[in-house]
Amino acid sequence: MQVAAQSKSINTPPKRAGRRRATLGKRLFQATQYLALVFLACVMLFPFFWMVASSVKAPNELGAIPPIWWSAHPTTEPYKTVFEVIPFGRSLLNSVIVSVLTTAGILVTSILAGYVFAKHNFRGKNILFIAVLATMMVPQFVMLIPLYRMMNSLNLVNTYPGLILPNLATGFGIFLMRQFIAGIPDELLEAARIDGASEWTVLRRVVVPLLRPAALALTLFAFVFQWNNFLWPLTVVYSQDMSTVVLSLNSLRTYTSSVAFTNIVMAGAVIGILPSVILMLWIQKYFIEGISMTGIKA
Repeated sequence: MQVAAQSKSINTPPKRAGRRRATLGKRLFQATQYLALVFLACVMLFPFFWMVASSVKAPNELGAIPPIWWSAHPTTEPYKTVFEVIPFGRSLLNSVIVSVLTTAGILVTSILAGYVFAKHNFRGKNILFIAVLATMMVPQFVMLIPLYRMMNSLNLVNTYPGLILPNLATGFGIFLMRQFIAGIPDELLEAARIDGASEWTVLRRVVVPLLRPAALALTLFAFVFQWNNFLWPLTVVYSQDMSTVVLSLNSLRTYTSSVAFTNIVMAGAVIGILPSVILMLWIQKYFIEGISMTGIKA
């Protein structure tokens, strides 16, 4: 028994030392992960910081060497100048109208088509769904001329309908809704039908309430894309009164010929990204939930 006790006392310290080394190694690994994440976050956020910092600098601080990271006397004059040199308020209103109405249309068409593809069987269903997915692979510029000729024949060039109608349905939105709706148990829908609910009632009262995470994720995707859409507005809009934010920001390029006007361009960019940032912060939780749940649905 003495030998066993002695062997136990001899083996205990190495075991404790091994546990301490394992714990220390785990903490070092976690610390390294956190440092790497902080570094990557700083790299990704630096352009935004530089944009905001440049937007409040005085003209003589923009081209300073070494660079001035933050102005000693921040000014809001560049933000006022943006609204003076171009009708930026009108552009913001145009972008809000176009982005909100287009996003609403995408949600409606995606939910309707996604429900049909996920919960109804009909001849040619798979072929039609493949055709919808194929539209995601067609570059946007390939459709510019046909869409423009169509809008021109309908006298919708340089109008809100001309900006909105071609973007009311997307293959990505239909695919996203179809994947999420496919994971809703059929028993819920059958129970509603047994109770006498029509297909519209089933969709409105059973399916749609369960789509909140996926619908908010699609809302973010659609709104940000439409807010930043440049090619189609550039094609179909020719007057300044119908210009969107991205077109107005493009017109500020004339001020980049001199470094002294960079703060005006940066101020316009800050104003232009605010709606997308606010929307992302508002629905971030549901956006992540919607993407993760859609990924695991059959």
